[in-house]
Amino acid sequence: MFDLFSWSHILILLTVALVVVGPKDLPRLMNIAGRWAGKARNMANEFKRSFDDMARQSELDELRAEVEKLRAVDPVADLGRDIERTLNPVDTEAAEARAAEAGAAAETPAPRSGEYQVSETPADAPRLDDPPATETAAPTESNPHPQTASQ
Repeated sequence: MFDLFSWSHILILLTVALVVVGPKDLPRLMNIAGRWAGKARNMANEFKRSFDDMARQSELDELRAEVEKLRAVDPVADLGRDIERTLNPVDTEAAEARAAEAGAAAETPAPRSGEYQVSETPADAPRLDDPPATETAAPTESNPHPQTASQ
């Protein structure tokens, strides 16, 4: 605090002030000088605080802009999906297959009461509404119209 003056300089100033002002008014003079010093210190602290606030605000604005830019790009979500596919390709394929089956199952209506659920049949399997393969073979002499025989 007393960088400019040494203790000997301060003692000389106090002695001069005592002689010039007098011992009666010296305490009042010191009180006024202390108030001015306090006001100057408060103004300096407020000035410093305002600069610190402006610096913090500019840093916050930069951080907000950076966060908004990262939200727009969102590299973490793509990275997470890529890592999951790489680490668990079988699980990912199985989950996709289950999702496809669930979508296909949702398309077929549920059986009504008294009906059976029909599962998928191979393409070469005979259908129930088609006539049997033995009757639709070549017509024989005994039965020239095989389709009428089944009816």
